[in-house]
Amino acid sequence: MKLALVGIGKIAVDQHIPAIKASDQWELAATVSRQGSVSGVATFTDFDLFLSQRPDIPVVSLCLPPVPRFDYAAKALKAGRHVMLEKPPGATLAECHTLTRLAEDNGLSLYATWHSREADKVAMARSWLADKTLRSLQVTWKEDVCRWHPNQDWIWQPGGMGVFDPGINALSIVTQILPVDIHLRDATLMVPENRQTPIAADLAFYHPEGARISAAFDWRQKGDQIWTIEAETDQGTLTLLDGGARILIDGREADSADGNPLSGEYPRLYENMATLVARNGIDADLRPMVHVSDALALGRRVAVAPFYDDTESKPR
Repeated sequence: MKLALVGIGKIAVDQHIPAIKASDQWELAATVSRQGSVSGVATFTDFDLFLSQRPDIPVVSLCLPPVPRFDYAAKALKAGRHVMLEKPPGATLAECHTLTRLAEDNGLSLYATWHSREADKVAMARSWLADKTLRSLQVTWKEDVCRWHPNQDWIWQPGGMGVFDPGINALSIVTQILPVDIHLRDATLMVPENRQTPIAADLAFYHPEGARISAAFDWRQKGDQIWTIEAETDQGTLTLLDGGARILIDGREADSADGNPLSGEYPRLYENMATLVARNGIDADLRPMVHVSDALALGRRVAVAPFYDDTESKPR
């Protein structure tokens, strides 16, 4: 099936393009980007021109930042194209609901992807927790923003979500593995004095059966990166490590781990998209984004030291 990739930035180069090229279900038939391109693939710099000139491409995968993504997705759906959205699926919940209605009205597929749900051991964690009583769950998601988002100013602007850009990955796993829904009840957001979005956040959630649920996100982590979810139950403790690539049950490795924690996520996303398109299905679970929206609404903001990336000059 022919597919167009829109937004040829770091995530497209690192994950989307290799996953598409390795798949026997997809053909990368065009790219749309003002700067990037893929050798041997038709390139457009104007999305409207792409839509008018390539009606033969039925699927569009959007790798743009959240704020401009809605306009592109809406145009694609109105033009009769199936749409795949990089996470988060939009800048606001209202935008995401509008896209879902557009897909429904036009009989098209819409896939709001959460790549971390496709990590190797997430399904195993969901199955293990299904028949147990949860007592507590602690998320620790700490990484170096300069390593994963080098010189990407959009993440610090309104709609960029700051530390919730990676934090929403953790929330996508939590909402996938828990058998009941939770909701945010308290948050503290650490916002650099020179930025619009938080660099760290502490969250606390309500669980309908009284379990203690908390999360700590931080973008200032140096050295080893930490992507851990630990759940204590009446029948033992489960720990997801490396963003869901490894799982421990009562401290013991439950299964062999892939050497690359991210290796299987995007191939699985594209396999899921092929399945959705085959039946004009919609997969637009917004629960992870609801938690982020609630945190930005309820969170107490604390000013912290200014943040400067590697290319910025600090004031003297």
